[in-house]
Amino acid sequence: MKTKVTARHFDLTPEMKAKAEEEMDGLTRFFDRIVSAEFVLDAERHRRSAELLVKVHAQTLSAKVETDDIITAISSATDKVTSQLKKYKGKLKDKDPSEISDLAQATTLPDTDDSVE
Repeated sequence: MKTKVTARHFDLTPEMKAKAEEEMDGLTRFFDRIVSAEFVLDAERHRRSAELLVKVHAQTLSAKVETDDIITAISSATDKVTSQLKKYKGKLKDKDPSEISDLAQATTLPDTDDSVE
């Protein structure tokens, strides 16, 4: 899983970056086929916001939270995406298992060109 943490309008401290990366790594507990996750942290006067974008096979799940504390915003955004991941996983279970395995193989295999001239 690719992870990225971006800070807007403030300097990102190592503590905030570590918390964001820890929360993103914890998402794999609920769904192990996450392609990428990105936190966008923003600070304006008295408002702090955290936006989490998680890319899974064919969809992008997102959550945006505004609070007074950036650490709280990170945790809340992760909680929202966690519930979305659980719902997404439940929908996948309702589909045909062979269709899911074909989709998983198609998204995880590298693109190669077998034609040699």
